[in-house]
Amino acid sequence: MGEAAEATTLYQHHHRNRNHESEYDRNQRLEVDLYPLSSYYFGAKHSIPFKDETLADRFSRMKSNYAARGIRKCVEAVILVELFKHPHLLLLQVKNSIFKLPGGRLRPGESDIDGLRRKLVRKLSVNEDDNGTEWEVGECLGMWWRAEFETLLYPYLPPNVRSPKECTKLFLVKLPESRKFIVPKNLKLLAVPLCQIHENQKRYGQVISAVPQLLSKFSFNMIES
Repeated sequence: MGEAAEATTLYQHHHRNRNHESEYDRNQRLEVDLYPLSSYYFGAKHSIPFKDETLADRFSRMKSNYAARGIRKCVEAVILVELFKHPHLLLLQVKNSIFKLPGGRLRPGESDIDGLRRKLVRKLSVNEDDNGTEWEVGECLGMWWRAEFETLLYPYLPPNVRSPKECTKLFLVKLPESRKFIVPKNLKLLAVPLCQIHENQKRYGQVISAVPQLLSKFSFNMIES
């Protein structure tokens, strides 16, 4: 076979593979419906207590809790809305400076989904006595591990770590077309564009700044109001 014919054969083979991969990607694409921010109602309720402590105080408390109950397990929600035809992530802001995903620590023996629903009810729902079943908790997007009592988190469990101190799981929570968000008075609920969050660790922290990458396998269907 001449060089020209061989090159043509290789090109055709590559072209067929590329077409096959494109078809595969289309079939495997995961779509998430995003509704406009204007579709939702936002109100306020009574404040919830926060511990006013230094970083050293926090790690001291974590050590005490770890000695009593073992690894700290947390769950957090990735909730998206549409604004200006761009996906925005809902974040809670504490004291006009600290950004958090809605969620928190699990109780002993509590499942991930039940615990996340309980936290969402406490921080974002009208009736705190509700069981939280109106919150549609989807797939786990990622897990972050705290190997020691320090600020560094890993998006995997290092093989040399036998006794991690904390594990945080992020779950995609899909919103209905309309709902009420009732937020404690000492918190702000903000819609922040993914493009602003992406790799912006200095402002949003290690976990939140990685959310756009965790969402890379999804396509967003912007629902117009």
